Amino acid sequence: MSRFILLAFVAGFLAVLCFHQPAVGLLHAYGVIPFAPYGTSPVAPLGVPQWLSASFWGGVWGVVMLGLFARWRVEHGLWWKSGLFGAIVLTLVALLVVFPLKGRGLVPAVLPIGAIVNGAWGLGMWIFIRSIIARQGAPRP
Repeated sequence: MSRFILLAFVAGFLAVLCFHQPAVGLLHAYGVIPFAPYGTSPVAPLGVPQWLSASFWGGVWGVVMLGLFARWRVEHGLWWKSGLFGAIVLTLVALLVVFPLKGRGLVPAVLPIGAIVNGAWGLGMWIFIRSIIARQGAPRP
């Protein structure tokens, strides 16, 4: 079980670095969002860079997503279900939990941007977990 958690965390962490942040970069390059990817501004309470904080939480969400998929025995259509999980669940949690905790209001315009960026994370998560399972012979969730 601990191996499963570690692999899910690593896949989610890498999905932020290789899919989520590049999606942010594309949206920034086209002027859709004002902030660039791989931000280095410190994030409270530990003062770690934004990219590291986002990657950590991507790892946590990777464990949550694969745990739910295993519990509900999701075996088919994982690529699109992973993308939808990221696009819908992560975006709603950001809008309804994270933003209010940070003192930001509900901004509906963030929904499509969050869906794109977090959906990219979900697809990246699927790609990484498939790669890890194929290379290490890890048990499927």
